[in-house]
Amino acid sequence: MNGTATHTPATAPEKAARSKFSCVACGGEAVWNPAKQKLLCAFCSTESPLPLEKETPAGIQSTDIVEHDLANALKNIQGEQRGWARTSRMIKCRQCQAISVFDAAKQAKSCEFCGASAIVEYDETDDVIRPEGILPIQVSEPKARELIRSWYGKLWWAPNALKKRAMTDTAKGVYLPYWTFDAMVDAQWQAEAGYHYYVTESYYDNGQQRTRQVQRTRWEWTSGSLNHFFDDTLVCGSKGVHEKLLRSVEPFPTTDKGVGALKVYDPAYVSGWIVERYQIDLIGAAKLSRTRMMGETEALCGSQVPGDTYRNLRVNADFSRQTFKHILAPVWLMTYTYGAKDFQVIINAVTGKLDGEYPKSWVKITLAVLLVIFIALIIFSAGGKH
Repeated sequence: MNGTATHTPATAPEKAARSKFSCVACGGEAVWNPAKQKLLCAFCSTESPLPLEKETPAGIQSTDIVEHDLANALKNIQGEQRGWARTSRMIKCRQCQAISVFDAAKQAKSCEFCGASAIVEYDETDDVIRPEGILPIQVSEPKARELIRSWYGKLWWAPNALKKRAMTDTAKGVYLPYWTFDAMVDAQWQAEAGYHYYVTESYYDNGQQRTRQVQRTRWEWTSGSLNHFFDDTLVCGSKGVHEKLLRSVEPFPTTDKGVGALKVYDPAYVSGWIVERYQIDLIGAAKLSRTRMMGETEALCGSQVPGDTYRNLRVNADFSRQTFKHILAPVWLMTYTYGAKDFQVIINAVTGKLDGEYPKSWVKITLAVLLVIFIALIIFSAGGKH
């Protein structure tokens, strides 16, 4: 649970949004630069610090990231702050269903997530819940391209043509929607603890009697309790990024201290960058977080069972002090097509961790299989001569 838990009145008026941030020198548009950690003018390269005005919609200065009571929010979902605090436009991809949020003046020709050109304007029926915090991009674009090129060089099973293409110029910086959940769990568990022991067993081999040690297990019922606090369990609200890849580059550092720390959301951080609007809402995310917490609770209880193994674990868990917040986390995303299939490469833009999908060369795989068979035949042939 990061930051001081405060609550903003649901009836507070919205602060006027800005469509862009102007350069202090020439008046051009200033875009957030991850290398400088400042706003940088695209025209005259003048650096500007993050705007100092940190006001809540009620006009009260805020330096805390808000943790909301989950039960109250689910009862009164309309009570959360809405909108992006900036003028924006949205498009929805008909192929992958991702909803991208742009500055109002930007134009889009294709989906930033799957590359499809089948995109349509998207109008909100209900304003999106505003992020409470944001993790500013730490990995610069040159560094992201360097990481992708290095990854390409390690893909032994990929077709050689893929490495030659090295489409690093298509990588895009994207802010993904995340929900974080806190909860205290008090659990009572019961299980059968297994204790291994060994007995000597006789058997016959080619007519000769031999002995061997055989493992047996003695089972005893046991029970215990667990108290554990889940801090910032992450649930991504994206449907535009492949889930398996996303989970492999997590976690994102959601602490409020140090380099890459979670900051109070300010639209200046996303100036010039793409933001995805969440597709998994608070209700759906809360269900997913409970499933993950329950799975981890069972694993923690299982680790408390004495003995060498266990079975028939039963866990009765009670969750309390449940809170949540909505944040934005950055990634570098590259989507490409090889043959008839789409692939994604993703970089955690805070930690630099990378994972990606790539096609496999059937020629290389076939040659490898033939080589293994050839070596096996040589070994078998050499053994037969003795």
